[in-house]
Amino acid sequence: MYLVCGEALFDFFCEPGRFAQASRLGYEAVAGGSPFNVAVGLARLGVPAALLAGVSEDFLGQRLRTVLTGEGVSDQYLHDFDAPTTLAMVAVGADGTPQYSFRGQGCADRLLTLAHLPVLDDSVHGLHFGSFSLVVEPVGATLLALARREHGRRLISLDPNVRLNPAPDIGLWRRRIGDFASLAHLIKVSDEDLALLYPGQPLAEVVTPWLNERCQLVFVTRGALGASVYSRQHGELHLPAQAVDMADTVGAGDTFQAALLTWLHEQGLDSPAGLASLGLEQLGELLNFATAAAALTCAKVGPDLPYRRQLP
Repeated sequence: MYLVCGEALFDFFCEPGRFAQASRLGYEAVAGGSPFNVAVGLARLGVPAALLAGVSEDFLGQRLRTVLTGEGVSDQYLHDFDAPTTLAMVAVGADGTPQYSFRGQGCADRLLTLAHLPVLDDSVHGLHFGSFSLVVEPVGATLLALARREHGRRLISLDPNVRLNPAPDIGLWRRRIGDFASLAHLIKVSDEDLALLYPGQPLAEVVTPWLNERCQLVFVTRGALGASVYSRQHGELHLPAQAVDMADTVGAGDTFQAALLTWLHEQGLDSPAGLASLGLEQLGELLNFATAAAALTCAKVGPDLPYRRQLP
């Protein structure tokens, strides 16, 4: 099982043409949040998954719980709070890129403390961390404590998925990503994340220190330009993006992340030692699998992640 750690929320997608009156906006609410999506993505790809998160006792929070269990994600690490559900207002640009605005101060997914950290048994192969739960408190410090506790026992993966609206202090993001990166064995980062975190800095200057810590593999996604993997043993391998009739890119990065972990799980390589043993041909297969999965999500509106039967 993978334990995915972080936020669960509702994305409200603007539908400007839904009402005739200019004074009214239409929205479609979709369960989401990057960690939520990764957990659902793993389950749809046939990998046992659970989500460690705070969820509200309100209607939206309990709806999130229902969606997770309906998708086959274990709810044993969810914690209910008498606090609101985070809302993310999403507007999708003409190129399919989403713009986010969060309403999350004091919401349930931020309220995890050290007292909520579970005791994990050997059924949990790995932990995944990502997005703004890394930097808002108290959940950010709580998840960092969990990563520090577990990094010597099981696979740790990280996706910064930078969202400045809920946490605009880029210095805080850099410090916290640095803390998590020093504990992670696998890091997936987008070119957009890198531009925000380290503007103008050569990629090698970012990736090399990560690979000099515990990290074995760093994946960099570049949208229409494809994706690359940087390996401690094999250097860089790049794969172009797969052709797709683009709807939007919402959930594509989460799909890529879930697909990485799925391929490793299926090959029995989801451990620090397994990552270190990967050959160049296997890295190509892994990158191809994750890219193909992300392309399927880009062909659909919203974070509609693929099922295992849709991939080779």
